[in-house]
Amino acid sequence: MQSATESLYRSDVPTSREDQHKPRVLMVEDDPALAVMLRYNLEKLGYVVDEAGDGQEALLRVVEFAPDIVLLDWMLPSLSGLEVCRQIRRRPQTRDLPVIMLTARMEEQDSIRGLNTGADDYITKPFSMEALTARMRALLRRAQPQPAGRTMQFHDIVMDPGEHRVQRNGRPVHLGPTEYRLLEFLLRHPRRVFSREDLLDAVWGADIHVEARTVDVHIRRLRKALNAPGEADPVRTVRSAGYALDVEQT
Repeated sequence: MQSATESLYRSDVPTSREDQHKPRVLMVEDDPALAVMLRYNLEKLGYVVDEAGDGQEALLRVVEFAPDIVLLDWMLPSLSGLEVCRQIRRRPQTRDLPVIMLTARMEEQDSIRGLNTGADDYITKPFSMEALTARMRALLRRAQPQPAGRTMQFHDIVMDPGEHRVQRNGRPVHLGPTEYRLLEFLLRHPRRVFSREDLLDAVWGADIHVEARTVDVHIRRLRKALNAPGEADPVRTVRSAGYALDVEQT
């Protein structure tokens, strides 16, 4: 028989028609006090919340609960948040799932390591609910399928916004939501050079505070996804200026 405590900490698949249209958040946190606070505030804002207290449970809940976004603590029992994030990115069904890393680690290299592992965003504890939910909304917007529109093409890269698909030389390119939005913006403005600050405003939003170095991390991930062996890198780094989608066509 399920205890009252267990029912407080477990949300199964929504039963109401209304809940089916609410964003689903998987919260992976082993601090009970923080978990209760996050659940209370997120549910108050209209999210459907499920949670896991360790890394192994998190991977099971990703499959069973099918969240729209994951809030992932770095330091977890059984599997670290970094390893959970790696495994989420390895699975075809979840490679595009938005992930925000939550951690008490405040060094810049830690944030870069988290982003390099596959996290879409990184926020240090303690944090305000306003900052967290602003970043969640931004990621959820970017993860939503775009309205049908004209296919965009530059050189051998083709993006279909209606189907949310990218191809290069005819092969599918799998991008996370942030890399997709970054490429989409560059495709709309080919050969134009944008500073890190320009890209932060255009892709992350002017109201979201993100370190400029975050752009470098996502540019590396975009390049890794786009470039197969022997292919020219379509993302040009302009020293002291920024980045541009600009490749010599043959």
